[in-house]
Amino acid sequence: MHPHIQQLIHCIQLEEEEQANRYQLNQAHSLKSLKAEGLALHPISVTRKSYGYADYPEISFRLPFPTETNLFKDNAAIECFCKNEEPIKGILLNLDGKTGEFRLFAPDFPEWIEDDAVGIKLAPDARTTGIMKLVLKGLENNKRLFQLFQKFHNSKESAGTHKTIPTTRDYTFFNRYLNQSQQQAVDAIVYNNEICIVHGPPGTGKTTTLTEAIVQLVARGEKVLVTAPSNAAVDNICKGLLKHQIHLLRVGNSGKIDDAVFPFTTEGKLQNSKQQKEIKQLKIRAEEFRRMALKYKRSFGKAEREQRNLLFKEVKAIRAEIKQIQHYNEEKLFDEATVIAGTPIGLYDAGIEKINFSQIIMDEAGQCLEPLAWCIFSFAQKIVLAGDHFQLPPTVLSQEALKLQFNKSILEVAIANYTPIHLLNVQYRMRPAIAGFPNQYFYNGELQNAPALSNDHSNITFIDTAGSGLNETTGADGSSLQNEGELKIIVQLISNHPYNLEKSTFISPYSGQVLMAKDLLPSELKCSTVDSYQGQEKENVFISLVRSNDENEIGFLKDYRRMNVAITRAKDQLIVIGDSACIGADPFYHSFLEYVEKFGNYRSVWEFNIS
Repeated sequence: MHPHIQQLIHCIQLEEEEQANRYQLNQAHSLKSLKAEGLALHPISVTRKSYGYADYPEISFRLPFPTETNLFKDNAAIECFCKNEEPIKGILLNLDGKTGEFRLFAPDFPEWIEDDAVGIKLAPDARTTGIMKLVLKGLENNKRLFQLFQKFHNSKESAGTHKTIPTTRDYTFFNRYLNQSQQQAVDAIVYNNEICIVHGPPGTGKTTTLTEAIVQLVARGEKVLVTAPSNAAVDNICKGLLKHQIHLLRVGNSGKIDDAVFPFTTEGKLQNSKQQKEIKQLKIRAEEFRRMALKYKRSFGKAEREQRNLLFKEVKAIRAEIKQIQHYNEEKLFDEATVIAGTPIGLYDAGIEKINFSQIIMDEAGQCLEPLAWCIFSFAQKIVLAGDHFQLPPTVLSQEALKLQFNKSILEVAIANYTPIHLLNVQYRMRPAIAGFPNQYFYNGELQNAPALSNDHSNITFIDTAGSGLNETTGADGSSLQNEGELKIIVQLISNHPYNLEKSTFISPYSGQVLMAKDLLPSELKCSTVDSYQGQEKENVFISLVRSNDENEIGFLKDYRRMNVAITRAKDQLIVIGDSACIGADPFYHSFLEYVEKFGNYRSVWEFNIS
């Protein structure tokens, strides 16, 4: 077996072990410690119960108080638990602020679901890791795919030849406002021979460019597969495509899909069909069997238990029938669609491997684990990878796997071993003063500012807390760092300046600081970790760096890509608060401080009345 395939499988196993160890609830990992690490939400308040996809029980819930939810991402594997009860596996459908929804893989709601002590915790995602290992183990048996794999892991000199883009294009753009670099990227995708890489730094119109390219491919009679590691990124492209009346089919869990895109899911397309009425009748039958089964309470004898199990077997059989009806109709919808979109696992589960796609277009490829990409690369002859490898990489829990660079995304792998790279070089989001530092440090000064953008005053501010004694502290739960003094500065800034809080956001690298911010800052101001805010933007962004200590330790601020994400969220005003004596010992932050002194507004904590 190829040594890199062996290493990837080893890393997946390390990640599985780390998940199993970190997520377990036992004497070594108390509920209190899991909550402190942001791995459990407890207690939750059930607000609604219903039967969703394939008649599985779905629960809407509310959190009674602010808590760290950064790790609870859409489609995360979870367990619903209650003291002295057997936990039930499921998946998180969505979580926004204090409200969320999850699905249970069970015949019915557990009797204890509305008890006071109910919670959910993250669970090992054995399904995703299992699929990745299975695909990697079979990779060498697929001659074309393995040849591609070898090209991804060879030097640039031997990475393969590329089809020359014609000097005269044989199509006209639907979007007349594309800049030259966007047009060149569209050309590269339309005339793609095997691999095409589009590097889209923040605010450069990557989604706009990909949308145009997909519409062009469809106009040429091609069938396109669109994917991204997150449902939000998939929906973002889908919404752009729908403006062009594309025959789109969005696959995956409809509970996690944007409302505007839902009518174009299999469930949405079948909503008023004859088949949907048939499914509705089956669900009514399933509900009758469930009602009969629930006559048997927690304490009952052997005969009652057998009867209850038989009734739940009927429910399971009905679910299988529902899935069969849905699968039959999905095949027809797959044939009719010109674009099919979903996350890699959603597409893998959809059973579309026999459909002839001309190209796979992967957005946010900088956040996609390499093995996850190989799960779907066999579905098309040509591949487009779009994203920004200077923003945050995929999340990996295992420190051992990190040492082996398991968090190196498929985009980083491709860029290191494949050319050319098509850079989108005009940014439309940030004032030039905000864009200047990341442009210099990460993008070699190659980014231009759109003509409409200009500096109107000090658009970037650093507030220095050095020497003030506003040191970092460990949160009450012992899990994440906080700095109350930095939050008090923001409170004063907001009270002294008419910021529109609906157009502003607070972000910090540390979840403990975000938790404290939700308590101390106005409720209208959205508070998020940097990691969870990637891909979003606001007019005004407040960044709290937190770190302030005598040892000049800056922890994972050392991953400068995190700071790149933080800075590039702001459109008009960027306000960064930190301790220059602590962070300035690092060359990256030293350069940032020098930049602000030259092009921005450098302020001192002593201008504020902080006690």
